Amino acid sequence: MPQKEEWIAPEGSWASSAARRRNMQAIRARDTKPEQLIRRLIHAKGLRYRVCARPVPELRRTADLVFRPVKVAVFIDGCYWHGCPEHYVPPKTNSGYWSEKVLRNMERDRDTNRRLTNAGWLVLRYWEHEPSQSCADEIAATVISRRNL
Repeated sequence: MPQKEEWIAPEGSWASSAARRRNMQAIRARDTKPEQLIRRLIHAKGLRYRVCARPVPELRRTADLVFRPVKVAVFIDGCYWHGCPEHYVPPKTNSGYWSEKVLRNMERDRDTNRRLTNAGWLVLRYWEHEPSQSCADEIAATVISRRNL
C-alpha cells in the first residue's frame, strides 16, 4: 500500500495544508468580479480610468480605479480581507495569523486614506457586497462633479 506523503509547507508559508495553500493562491488581488462589474458600468457611462494604478507614484499603494485628472481613487474592498463589519468572520484555523493580517490591512487602508487625502485626492471605498450599480452611479456622479469644478 503506498504511503501518504506528509505535506510540508514551503518556507515562509502559513498554510495549514496543501489544499488551503491552493485555495489561498487562487484568491485574486485584482480583477475580482465586483471590480470588473463596477468597471463595466462606469465605462458604459463614458468615463475612462486607470486600473490597479498608484494614484501617487511615490506611495506604494494601488487603487482599483484611478481618475487622475480629477484626483479620485476608488477601492473595492473584499469583506474578509479588509474586515467588513457586516460579513467578516474570524478564521477557525491559524486564527492568530489571519486576524492579525486583517487588522494590518485595515490599518493600511486608514493610512492610505490619510496619505491620499493629504495629497489632494478624494478616496472612495466600497465593500464587495454593495450593489454594483449604486457604487458605479456614485463614482460617476463624483467624477463628473469634480470635472465641473
